[in-house]
Amino acid sequence: MSLPLFLVEALPATDEFRLDGPEGHHAATVQRLRVGEELLLGDGRGATATATVTAVGRGTLDVTITGRTYVPPPGQRLVVVQGIAKGDRAELAVQAMTEVGVDGIVPWAAARSVARWKDDRPLHRWRATVREAAKQARRPWVPEVSAAVTTADLARRPGPLLVLHEEASTPLSRVDLSAGGDITLVVGPEGGVTPDELAVLETGGAVAVRLGPEVLRTSTAGVAALAALSVRLGRW
Repeated sequence: MSLPLFLVEALPATDEFRLDGPEGHHAATVQRLRVGEELLLGDGRGATATATVTAVGRGTLDVTITGRTYVPPPGQRLVVVQGIAKGDRAELAVQAMTEVGVDGIVPWAAARSVARWKDDRPLHRWRATVREAAKQARRPWVPEVSAAVTTADLARRPGPLLVLHEEASTPLSRVDLSAGGDITLVVGPEGGVTPDELAVLETGGAVAVRLGPEVLRTSTAGVAALAALSVRLGRW
């Protein structure tokens, strides 16, 4: 089994470190790590360290770092603009997309978004979900979750913009990815992307693409698209 990952603000400069706070509580009390067991520390920005537990306290672990690694960011990031959905569907999408390798997530207040964010609490939940999913997947980079955007904001976004749409004629498996820069996927909420939204995005240079003959839920479309792109880009 791979080593459990715990996120810290910054990796220590020395080899001796005390893991405390919520992560220390989770390691010592929830996972019940013991002296001699190994774990991973990560800063969520590519740096990780292998460490061995040397002492266990109440909600704390003392560890000795035995190795350090840095994973550079990908040359071409995969970003998903996720339509805000009602209930827990969007958070399920955020969790699964993080596990399969998304590099950035942008909440989208789409025309058919039933849920409307009135404050930052939903954004904080998405970020917390991403953080926990990154730990579960042992990811050295924690994906960034940006502030919510409008359709007009998306139309001005640079780089390839691919809008998942069930009526598109271009398959995602064949769309040109050679332009460089971030590859941004747009996933609509329940009910999908409206014709007016698609027209605005296409005016800004977006390309409508389809995954296949099936119509996927908003909670699964982004995950499936990321998997397909990960194969094409050689990540998988």
